[in-house]
Amino acid sequence: MSATLLYRIAAGLLIFFAAGHTVGSLGFKPPTPEGMAVREAMNSVQFGYQGALYTYGGFYKGFSLSITAYMLFSAYLAWYLGQAALHQPQSIGSLAWAFAFLQLVGLALSIKYFFLPPALFSGVVFICVAWAAWLARTVST
Repeated sequence: MSATLLYRIAAGLLIFFAAGHTVGSLGFKPPTPEGMAVREAMNSVQFGYQGALYTYGGFYKGFSLSITAYMLFSAYLAWYLGQAALHQPQSIGSLAWAFAFLQLVGLALSIKYFFLPPALFSGVVFICVAWAAWLARTVST
C-alpha cells in the first residue's frame, strides 16, 4: 500500500465523515421529552453579548458547522499530502506527523465523548494518515 493511496482513502473517509457529521448534528431530534426540553431551551433562551443576542443552540450549530469545515479542509490536506507523497515525499516532513497527531486527538475525543461510528471513522482515518506518514518518511530517507 502506498502513502498516496492511504492519504486518498483518508480524504474520502473525511468527506464522508463531514457529510455524516453535518446531517447528524443538524438533523438530530432528541428521542425523549427531557432531551426535547433541553433542545428547546438551547434554542429559545437568549443571552446578550456586546450588544447582540445569542442562543446556546446557535453556538451548537455554529460549532458543528465549523467542525464540518475543518473536516473538509482535512480531506483537502489529506489529498494534497497524497499528491506530495507521490511526487515529492521529502517535502511532507513534520506536516504528515502533525496531521496524524491531529487525527489521534480526534480519535481520543470521539472515544470519550461520542459513540461508535465517529470513533471508528476517526480510528481508520488515523491509521491511514499515520501509516502514510510512516511510508512517506521511509521513502524520503
